[in-house]
Amino acid sequence: MEEIEVALPDYISVLRKERQPRFKALKAYSVDFDPTQSFDVLMEVHDKVLSRFKDGEPARRTSGGSEKHAVATLNKSGQTLLDLKLALAGKMLDSCRLCERRCGVDRTNGQKGRCGVLEPRISSEFLHFGEEPELVPSYTIFFSGCTFECVFCQNCDISQYPSRGEYFAPKVVADLIARKEPSARNVNWVGGDPTSNLEFILEVLSISATNLPQVWNSNMYLTEETMKLLDCVIDLYLTDFKYGNSNCGERLSKVKDYWEVITRNHMMAREQAEVIIRHLVLPHHVDCCSKPALDWISQNLGNGVRVNVMAQYRPMYQASDYPEISKSLKTAEFLEARNYAFSLGLNLVE
Repeated sequence: MEEIEVALPDYISVLRKERQPRFKALKAYSVDFDPTQSFDVLMEVHDKVLSRFKDGEPARRTSGGSEKHAVATLNKSGQTLLDLKLALAGKMLDSCRLCERRCGVDRTNGQKGRCGVLEPRISSEFLHFGEEPELVPSYTIFFSGCTFECVFCQNCDISQYPSRGEYFAPKVVADLIARKEPSARNVNWVGGDPTSNLEFILEVLSISATNLPQVWNSNMYLTEETMKLLDCVIDLYLTDFKYGNSNCGERLSKVKDYWEVITRNHMMAREQAEVIIRHLVLPHHVDCCSKPALDWISQNLGNGVRVNVMAQYRPMYQASDYPEISKSLKTAEFLEARNYAFSLGLNLVE
C-alpha cells in the first residue's frame, strides 16, 4: 500500500472522499466564451483560463483580445471550463486531429479516418476485476475502434471493428455510471482506445454527477491538443508503453514516430495527473523495447509512477505473420524484463 500511496496520493484521496474528481471542479469554474470563434482562438482562451484555474485563481471578468470571452464569476451564459473543453473537442472533429495520425477528415460529415470511428460505439461496459489491484473493481467502458493497428492485438474483435457495439446517448451512459458508482472505484474509459471518442466522453461528464475518479486507459498516441483537453479532467492515466523505439512501433502497430509521441505524452500525462504505465513484454523484444522503455521511465518519471511489467502476451490476430512474435513469451524473457525494472528501482505493480 505504501508504494501506491507514493505514486497515487490524489487518486487515493478521491477514493476516500477527501476530494472530488477533477472534472467536477471544471464544472464549477465559470467561463464566458463564444462557441462560434475559431479553434485557435478558443484554444488560446482555454490555455489562459486553465492556467488560472490550476493556479487556484477565481474565475474573473477580463477584457481585451481573445480573452474578452474568458470570464466570469457571475456569467450569464452558465458556461464552464468543462463546456469550453467540450466545444473544442467538437471543433477537432471538423478536421480530425485527435490522434497523431492527424487524418484531417470531417467526422461531422460522415467521413472516416484511419480509426474508422464515426459515432461512439460501446462494445461492453461492466465492473472489471482484472485490472491493477488499486483500480478494482473498475467500471470499464469499452469503445469499438482504435488508433493503432497492432498485429498482435488481444482485443482485435473490438479494436479493429469500429462499427461493432452499440451507440448510447451520453445521458444513458451518465446514468449507467451512477448505477455502478456504489460498487466501483473509478470510471475506466478504454477500448480499443478512447481517443476517437473524446467529445462524447466530455459530454457524458458534463451531465454526470459521479464522484468517481476518471481513468484514461490508452495507447497514448494523442496529439498535444487532445492532451491539453484532458488536463484537469483525468485523475489517472493508465497507459501502454509498448515499444522502445519507433521502428518497432511502425512495424507492429502501423504508426509513425511512436517514440517521440509516446515519450512526449507520458511527460505531459505526469505533469497533469497520476500515472500507471503498462509494459507488455514481447517475445524477442526485451533488448530493443523493454529495456529502453524502462530506462526512459526510470530516467524521466522515476518512482513517481506505477509500472506494470506484464507477461500476458499471446500470439493472436496477425502475429503468426511476424516470426519473432509468433510464439508465446518465454518465462525467461519476462523475468529478464521484470528484474531489469526492479534493478532500476521502479515502483512496480505486484
